[in-house]
Amino acid sequence: MTSDNIIEMEHVFTRFGRNVVHEDITLSVARGEILGLVGGSGSGKTTLVREMIGLDQPSAGRVRLFGEPLDKIEAETLATLRNRCGVLFQGGALFSAFTVFENVAFPLQEYRAIEPTLIRDLVYMKLAQVGLGPEVAAYLPAELSGGMVKRAALARALALEPELLFLDEPTSGLDPVAAQTFVHHLQDLHKELQFTAVVITHDLDLMRDLCTSLAILADRRIVARGAPTEMALNPHPFVQAMFLGERGQRVFGAMAS
Repeated sequence: MTSDNIIEMEHVFTRFGRNVVHEDITLSVARGEILGLVGGSGSGKTTLVREMIGLDQPSAGRVRLFGEPLDKIEAETLATLRNRCGVLFQGGALFSAFTVFENVAFPLQEYRAIEPTLIRDLVYMKLAQVGLGPEVAAYLPAELSGGMVKRAALARALALEPELLFLDEPTSGLDPVAAQTFVHHLQDLHKELQFTAVVITHDLDLMRDLCTSLAILADRRIVARGAPTEMALNPHPFVQAMFLGERGQRVFGAMAS
């Protein structure tokens, strides 16, 4: 692995019984990159991310995270690597019985020995980073709008100052205005914190506005890899349908021309 790559996957195969999900995937994610991972339903996007973070092992091939081969490291080392990562789950996945404060404080209390006073300051700092005021800390998730849930979940994902952030459909369930606001927060945070990110998404606006590069999963392989502006030039039918279809033309039309 080069010093510029946070993730490297080499000749990865994934099989569940006779079902082949991934076939000879080689993919790297560079430091500071925001990679959009795109594919149809059942294409194995979430499985690929789980392999990147060591939650699942591929059937064949090698995965390196921060330079460490995930098939050869001890559980304690793997746990340390995961503490350098943050995850924003689809739908937020906040603990429903916890307040926003308790949700954001959870990883700090679970993984770091930090004084309660400092935890309090860190929670309010993370809420401010995602555009939430201190009054939101006392709310339960059920009392929040969809956009506020996403931002609170993002604050929790950022609690441990991760170098690598995984985002699963971060704009799903949001109206267009809330989605655009959320993407702007992510853009500002990326400039401020300089994290690397892998984003599972089918949102073309997010691909255009946030992702620095895309990897397209189809036919069990990565069939396209590069900048969003390059996708319309790829001849694969799935890529063509996504980027030169009616919606793709509206979002990427100017780029494609």
